[in-house]
Amino acid sequence: MLPPLFAPAVRRTAVLFPALALIATVGTAQSVGTQSVQSFARVEVRGAQFIPEQDIQMTCGAVPNVPYLSLELRAIEDCLMSTGVFESVVLYPEGETLVIEVQELNTQPGRIEGSLSYASQDGVIGGLFFERYNLLPDTYGSVRLEYNSEVKRAIARLYHVDVIGDDIDLGFRTGWEEISYDDRSFSREAAQIEAYLAWTLTTRTRLEAGLGYRDYRLFDVAPDASALLLAEETDSIAAPYVRLGLNHSSFEDGERGWGTWEYNLGMDQYFWNLGTDDELSDFRFETRSYVPLGAQSRMLISLEAGTVSGQQGNATRVLDRFAPGADMFRGFAPRGVGPRDNGEGLGGNKFAVSSVEFQHNFEALVEAPVVGGVFWQTGAAWGLDDTQGGAIDDDYHQRSSVGLSLSFEVGTSPISLYIAKPIEKEDGDEEQVFGLSLSTRF
Repeated sequence: MLPPLFAPAVRRTAVLFPALALIATVGTAQSVGTQSVQSFARVEVRGAQFIPEQDIQMTCGAVPNVPYLSLELRAIEDCLMSTGVFESVVLYPEGETLVIEVQELNTQPGRIEGSLSYASQDGVIGGLFFERYNLLPDTYGSVRLEYNSEVKRAIARLYHVDVIGDDIDLGFRTGWEEISYDDRSFSREAAQIEAYLAWTLTTRTRLEAGLGYRDYRLFDVAPDASALLLAEETDSIAAPYVRLGLNHSSFEDGERGWGTWEYNLGMDQYFWNLGTDDELSDFRFETRSYVPLGAQSRMLISLEAGTVSGQQGNATRVLDRFAPGADMFRGFAPRGVGPRDNGEGLGGNKFAVSSVEFQHNFEALVEAPVVGGVFWQTGAAWGLDDTQGGAIDDDYHQRSSVGLSLSFEVGTSPISLYIAKPIEKEDGDEEQVFGLSLSTRF
């Protein structure tokens, strides 16, 4: 399946730099001359754009319902200024609220980084990434480039917060990719551009509505490829599309899913190629639940599924269909599950892959972030509009696999690997016993 070139962006509070690790103390309240002592029911931070408000409150001990001398409030100001990240800090009472008004030094933080990563889906790929906050007033911008001999990709984003009130943001993204996997008898290319509104209902729930334009094509189909692929070859399908999305998560900032039950889910509905003879409805769903089995153990339950269909009696193309494998369906090679013809995967109009994984956090034992797991996965991809007169089997055939997983870090580079064995498979399925994902930045 040719996925969108970009995933939905997130609000500013979720994409900013990690919280600063600032540690300081303020002495307990004492009687100093005739100074008055005052406590506050609330503490409010104003003016912060990039440093989380809770970090500012807790860094130097500004908490509600604690009596403070005016001398101690000035000490909190000095403590926050000593962190070196503020141009000014002022504390003052406003009724029962203690206001911390700050002005940050760096109002346009950003970074440029190169990367070298490996994943089973795309192999070794080099990347270049640039991002800046307040690239334009209240607007985040980024550009990502990725390249190897099989995958070429470029993605750019702009994200303007609070364009309507305090809850609705405006996003803009554009991207291009060309993919010519050496295990496939065709190449594909796509360019997309989209503007969207993002409505944050709560800190955990987000709705998106986007209007975009896509131009994509299937080309260089090998002469000895499946007759279905030869019939699906197309120079260009260029048309507008509409996207509707919902994302919800129970996670609070800083939570990692250990010790408490947490979950997240996402749904996207696309209406592709509007106004053409190739209109498509494309629905995708994903959910993950983290069930605690102790302070350092949990069960991870996940489901990914999707369906795509023509809206004018038209057939889908291999560009549109789903072909799970590799990291999505461990134990099977990339694009290794689904209907096949002439030895090649064709993808399916429908797919579903579920997983149950028992994980344990070994960080306390080895004094490093290490998570090990045992997993079981099951699923399938099925359904074609054209089976070449019944010559292609597109029925539902369940596959499943079991295996071991391990995730850890070397320096600042995350590494994930697994060993998996298919226990249910079909003739012609391509297996992949070992999988590895790693990334290093410089």
